[in-house]
This record gives sequence, structure tokens and C-alpha cells, in this order.
Amino acid sequence: MTIRVLLADDQALLAGTFRLLIDSAEDMEVVGMAGNGREAVDLARATGPDVVVMDIRMPGMDGLAATQEICADPALHETHVLILTTFELDEYVAQALRAGASGFLGKDVGPEELLRSIRAVAAGEALLSPTATRTLISRYLARPESRVSAAESLEVLTAREREVVAMVAEGLSNEEIAERMYVSPLTVRTHVQRAMSKVGVQNRAQLVVIAFQSGLVRVEPPRRGTSN
Repeated sequence: MTIRVLLADDQALLAGTFRLLIDSAEDMEVVGMAGNGREAVDLARATGPDVVVMDIRMPGMDGLAATQEICADPALHETHVLILTTFELDEYVAQALRAGASGFLGKDVGPEELLRSIRAVAAGEALLSPTATRTLISRYLARPESRVSAAESLEVLTAREREVVAMVAEGLSNEEIAERMYVSPLTVRTHVQRAMSKVGVQNRAQLVVIAFQSGLVRVEPPRRGTSN
């Protein structure tokens, strides 16, 4: 199956480079290129891509507003948004995830990592870079009132579902979780979907946020003397 990708970035040279990279992959094709958020929304509705690789800062409608509109459109419920930007800041990460984005990467990502990320998001996986995760949880979302609310939302989950959610937050794929639990990937997927439905989130990325907010999983602070 070919993964259909829409690129949304106002930097033509960079977008062109991404297009060459994505089109060179045997399992991917670029179905459209947008220079701003409004174009991204219109092209998404016209082409129905599997993944939208979305920049944040663009003229007119920005990537966050475009992401929210795409993710709120019932006709695009199978389209996933991967935010790719140089601005890996806490407020952008939080807004992107709340808008419904499935992943968030910095533009310094390597070619192979970008392709792996597109594949992961297309498969319904959550994707957050280590810097984004640490920033998101430790500086913006890990507030006392958020922790209480998130902890209460997880009370509706079974022990098995909590276990699966914790492993999702650790960044494990369905296949990796299945190996640990000695079950099939389909069973894991069912647990994840039920957990998302019960806590009222749109995707795995938002489920990850709740897992950290609730204290179910904790972000280890970086060690002194080491780089992020």
C-alpha cells in the first residue's frame, strides 16, 4: 500500500527537497504541495492524503489552524497530521496536539527518520521527538490541575488498558507491545482504541499526553553534563 503524503510548507526549496525524498521511497508518494494553511486544508479535502506533513508558521492560516480544521473534518478522519517545524517550543507542541496532530518533529530530522516518522503516523502511531516530549510535559502540561484531571480520566480504564497506555507513552509500537504482552498486534490495537474512546481523545499522541499528565508515565529529566 502506498502512503499518500501532502506537504504544507511555505519554504519552496525545503518543500521541494522533502518531495524528492518522499517520492524516492517505494511506499510513498506526494499527492500535493501547499504554501499556506488554507491551501493545505483545501488540498487535503481534494486529495484525501494519509499523512499531511505540516509546517507551523505559514502566511495567512498557519499550520496549527489548518491542523485543527483538517482533524475536525469527518471526511478526513483517516488523515493524520505530522507537524514538522524549526519551532520546537512548548506552546506549539501543546497546541498542535490539542488540534489533533499525531506527531511533532523538528526540521533538523534526518532523511530516514522523517520517512520512518511518516510511516509511523500513517499507521496510527503517536510520534513525539524527545525534546518535544520533555518540553511539553515538564514546562507546559504538567500542571497540578492538569494532573488531577488526567488521573481522573484514566480511572475509567481497565488495568490491562492502563498497561497498554503506559507502553504507548513509552513510544512502543503495537508490534512491540504485543511482544511484551504475548498477544497479537490486533489485540493491542483494540486496547488502544478502547482507551482512546473511554478518555475522549482523537489519537495516540493525545493519549500519550494524558499518560504523562496523570503520572502513569514520567519523563526523566536530562542528566547534567549531557546534551538534549
